[in-house]
Amino acid sequence: MELKPVERQVVVVMGASSGIGRETALRLANKGAKVVAAARERKGLQSLVEQIQRAGGSAIAVPADTAEFAQVKAVAERAVREYGHLDTWVQAAAVSLYASFEQTTPEEFKRVVDVNLIGAAYAAMAALPYLKDEGRGAFIYISSAEATRALPLQSAYSASKHGAASLLEALRMELQKEGYWISVTSIVPASVNTPLFDVARSKMGAKPQGVRPYYQPRVVADAILYAAQHPVSEIVCGLPAKAMQWVNRLAPGLLGLALREVGFTGQRGEELAEGEEMPGNLFEPVPGYDRVDGRFGERALPFSVTGWLETHPLTRTLLILGLVGSVLLRIGMRVRRVSLAKDG
Repeated sequence: MELKPVERQVVVVMGASSGIGRETALRLANKGAKVVAAARERKGLQSLVEQIQRAGGSAIAVPADTAEFAQVKAVAERAVREYGHLDTWVQAAAVSLYASFEQTTPEEFKRVVDVNLIGAAYAAMAALPYLKDEGRGAFIYISSAEATRALPLQSAYSASKHGAASLLEALRMELQKEGYWISVTSIVPASVNTPLFDVARSKMGAKPQGVRPYYQPRVVADAILYAAQHPVSEIVCGLPAKAMQWVNRLAPGLLGLALREVGFTGQRGEELAEGEEMPGNLFEPVPGYDRVDGRFGERALPFSVTGWLETHPLTRTLLILGLVGSVLLRIGMRVRRVSLAKDG
């Protein structure tokens, strides 16, 4: 499968007004892609498009709620009407709720699943007909380390990410069976320094925060740009996310104990004042967060070893071969010494 270079692509970024989506849209436009920026927050979209255009890039804004299929379908239609085709869809829209399951209302649980899971399904339904018409393309979903294992106080979010992972697996197999050159990629980040933690709904009595360490949004944007040009099923950004996958395979019980310890204390940030609430952006966008970075900039890492290795497969292969060769050489030398000792 061969995908187009980014500079020849038309890319929809759903959830582009802030955070990872905004950074991705800026980077794509800087590389020459034509960007269709979609989100609920109109002012955030407009400021993004103006920023891209001032830098000489091409972008349009299409306000849309990813949980409403008619609106998502309209984004895809507008992209094709404006630019003639569609090559890549980046599904970055997400909402989060920090609350015990007992505190979570049916409406809140449904909304998180509607945005994070149903929204991904709607995006695929809207994008695939145009990607198939083009003959090749990419569908990229921003997942989470919580697609591997759930965290306490995030039952709805964890469930939505688990569900989306299964959706992508099924979709990928069906497209492969049908012979379409359409890549389906899951980007799996650890905690990222975005405004997500500032606009999440919290019932913990504290501002939410991610389990450390944090990574800068550009780390995830690098992975997205790679996936837009190279067929790959998954890219993990951040050693904690990769470690969670490894430990979950080797010692799932131990991982469960660790997450239980970290999940309750590690996700609590600054305590809220008495009477202070964080209603978040579950049902309505929160204005004023049309930026890439969150409040953890000083603690965020600018580089991910795992992400870099997964986007440099030749280097990764050479390193693995080098390590295997080194181990075999050591074994061979030890066997030789033992053999010489016996002969002596």
